[in-house]
Amino acid sequence: MAAPLGPAAKTDLSSRIGSLTRLFGFVQFEFAGTLAVADGRYVVRDEEIERVLVLETLGAPPPARRRRRRSREAEAGTAPASLPLTRATAVRASEPFGTEEEAVRWLERVSAGEEAIDELVTEGIGLLNRALHAHAVASGDPHIQALTPRRTVAVRLGYGSGEEVASGEFSAAREVDTQAAAATRRQQRAEELRPQERLAAVLGGRERFDACETLVLRARSDLDGGRTREAALQLRIGLEALLAELRGALSDPGHEEDIGALDGRRQEAGEFANLALQGDLSEEQALHVSELVETCERVLRRRRVLRG
Repeated sequence: MAAPLGPAAKTDLSSRIGSLTRLFGFVQFEFAGTLAVADGRYVVRDEEIERVLVLETLGAPPPARRRRRRSREAEAGTAPASLPLTRATAVRASEPFGTEEEAVRWLERVSAGEEAIDELVTEGIGLLNRALHAHAVASGDPHIQALTPRRTVAVRLGYGSGEEVASGEFSAAREVDTQAAAATRRQQRAEELRPQERLAAVLGGRERFDACETLVLRARSDLDGGRTREAALQLRIGLEALLAELRGALSDPGHEEDIGALDGRRQEAGEFANLALQGDLSEEQALHVSELVETCERVLRRRRVLRG
């Protein structure tokens, strides 16, 4: 189990990531605006793996004086206010390099191929979203949303000493383009779903979302965030809603086959949810939950495409 997220003082950072002169790899993101999680250094542990998340807001205006909320006349043509920049650095604290040559070779290797870049970016953004989720639950705020690499202003892979990475700095780094790669992989699917057209239809009152769409989407969010217990619980009601709302929705052999498969695994989904109430799921059980969520997503995706 992961230790609770908590800020670590800079003077204590040496005890968490070793000597401040040792070198550590990192992935760094920059986002326009501020994040819900306060600036600081947060230690995240999973068994023997330890990461340090460093958050820093750059160019933030001074806090406003407390005063009564009063309206004032707005001037047309006013230039938009400048946004601060949030820098999030995910440090691979449990995997220090033995020498600078080793760090150089690592950076060359991971920045040379899309697969290695994607793996590190996914790891880093997952760590940041974990912090955002923890803050949402701790503060009781249901409106904090997960971030994606596509919302970044910049993404860097690099390495630096403990002292450097503790301040969001580095010895060497390379900027990587996550926008183009993500667009290439998802472009066909996005075009098939035509989300903008459906968005306009829903907002215009010509169409409405089914409850199962939201519920399955929540299950996917929990799965991607590593929250398999929550995903199993969300899946149970999402699957039941899907079967109630979409049974017979399409005259398509693939649709009927997937609905039949889900119908046959309703009891299994309920058992996983009951197990989730008792504790963590095993890797095999989590895999079955993921398979069921994927089948639900396939049903929804097919319905969107065929209905146009």
